[in-house]
Amino acid sequence: MAEKKSESIVTNRGVPGRNGRRRGAARFAPVEKPRHMMLTLRRLGGYFAHEKRTLFFVFFLILFDAAVSLLIPFFIGIAVNQIGVRVHTVNFFVLIEMILVLGLCYVTDGVLTFLQGWFMASAGQRMIISLRTGLFRKLQKLPIAFFDRHHNGEIMSRLTNDIENIDVTISQSTVQLMNDVIMIAGSLIMMIWISPVLTLASLIMVPLVFLLTKTIASRTSKLFVEQQKELGTLNGQIEESISGLSVIKAFSHGRQEIEKFTEINQRLTDVGMKAQVWSGYMMPLMNVINNLGFAAVASVGGVLAVSNLISVGMIASFLTYSRQFSRPLNDVASIFNTLLSAVAGAERVFDILDQEEELPDKAGAKAINRKNCRGDIEFRDVSFGYTPEHPILKHVRFHVKPGERIALVGPTGAGKTTIVNLLTRFYDPSSGEVRVDGVPINNFQRSDYRGLFGMVLQDTYLFHGSFKDNLRYGRLEATDEDIRSAAVAANADDFIMAFENGYDTILQGNGENLSEGQRQLLTIARALLADPAILVMDEATSHVDTQTEQKIQEGMTRLAKGRTCFVIAHRLSTIKDADQILVVMNGTIAEQGTHEQLLEKKGIYFKMYSDQFSFSDNYGD
Repeated sequence: MAEKKSESIVTNRGVPGRNGRRRGAARFAPVEKPRHMMLTLRRLGGYFAHEKRTLFFVFFLILFDAAVSLLIPFFIGIAVNQIGVRVHTVNFFVLIEMILVLGLCYVTDGVLTFLQGWFMASAGQRMIISLRTGLFRKLQKLPIAFFDRHHNGEIMSRLTNDIENIDVTISQSTVQLMNDVIMIAGSLIMMIWISPVLTLASLIMVPLVFLLTKTIASRTSKLFVEQQKELGTLNGQIEESISGLSVIKAFSHGRQEIEKFTEINQRLTDVGMKAQVWSGYMMPLMNVINNLGFAAVASVGGVLAVSNLISVGMIASFLTYSRQFSRPLNDVASIFNTLLSAVAGAERVFDILDQEEELPDKAGAKAINRKNCRGDIEFRDVSFGYTPEHPILKHVRFHVKPGERIALVGPTGAGKTTIVNLLTRFYDPSSGEVRVDGVPINNFQRSDYRGLFGMVLQDTYLFHGSFKDNLRYGRLEATDEDIRSAAVAANADDFIMAFENGYDTILQGNGENLSEGQRQLLTIARALLADPAILVMDEATSHVDTQTEQKIQEGMTRLAKGRTCFVIAHRLSTIKDADQILVVMNGTIAEQGTHEQLLEKKGIYFKMYSDQFSFSDNYGD
């Protein structure tokens, strides 16, 4: 089973926070810690450079909202004091006035909370657009070597999950955290102002809260880590079962796969249940502690009230302030975990943004296009390795005249594709140089230079869109007539027109509604339409039947006519008419010549050909 990396996901479940978001198990979920938190926060702050006014306005709203929230308990106390406990009288005028004031405060609090979310979400989205766009642009500028070192899923996760995590944190958790901090400080100040004695009675329970959190967190964090590990294992099992379904059915292993899935699923269920049960203890026990604190305040307050040291209304205010103090205190831990997770995600995004881009064009780099390129290619003593300690090509030398067809043959890993990668300048040589029309290729503007090439590869790729969109990809200005002419030349027109909407038919995924041969014919038509000066073909017929192969070969013959053409081949029968055949072995050109010349040498190529075709006695030993 392939090893799968699972990500720590913070979930907000539990009791509602101040703005209705639920907190609970999030404080115990495993959180990836950022390496350089302050540096990353400063970089994130740089994306808010154009949002200073909005942020200042949001902070003003938060302060105003906090002031209104802190006044509510005070007015509640005044309202309660209008009810005469001993004289059994009620000051209805002031009581109604306080009720109206409280109603206005609650409405104001709701409006201010809405405005905070509105403006912060708007600012956050503008910031996220800038960050996401910058990351996507960066990906277009990174060298191929970067993508060789990173899995596609990992890169996509940074572009989607990590940025989404940053977005949620900025839009919601940041405002909530500022609100909570202000409310904790403000409520504590008001509690001390009303009664230091009651404040002391209330704060006795705070150490119990931290002790409870630490005790449960030490247990649940391990369980959540184990849960994520089992979830990753289960996801890997599901992916393998779906992608390898035909193999599973062919070997009748459905029952074994079900048993394996059931075993992993049961382990996940067991650890998940333990994690949820332990995290579920938190809120009931927190409520017990809070209620004990409430009882302590009420008891001490009762004694003070009987002694005429405090009014009943002030006790009511104090109890409300104590609730405002304890509630955000419970939320801060989970919000801080969310913030840590977002900052860690931001670090992963910035890791990509800090990667070195492709080297810029040299000063004075020349422009070149397919119309003025003859296709004369020369490798001059070229050596290259994807890593310095593992050289792939060693002192490769060869010369290709304009219009020649060159075949690259040899075992897997010999360096054939690497030669093509250097030719197309996906990589630059470690030493030596590649020349086109007598000019070192790094003297050309990179974007112009790559426009010289047409690629027909073994693994086809089609984009989401119509047939017309995909064929026009290499030459956006092509007319509908040009598109159909290229499709006809590539033997693709017949099956395209068999669809109800013809060239306007939308392809599913990577052309999943087409056969492998049809997709390959489309890539040939796309290359024909682009009219490249140099053509690269990498075993384009390896996955198709004989009849389709003949059609593909006809299309490739039309495509290669008049162009310098490189063919990577494993079927030696397809390159017998090549102008030159280069036999690549261990990163060197071991043999070079035409098909007949290499057979007469009775060397490496002769053995390869004999192994494939049980060679005739004309060239026997």
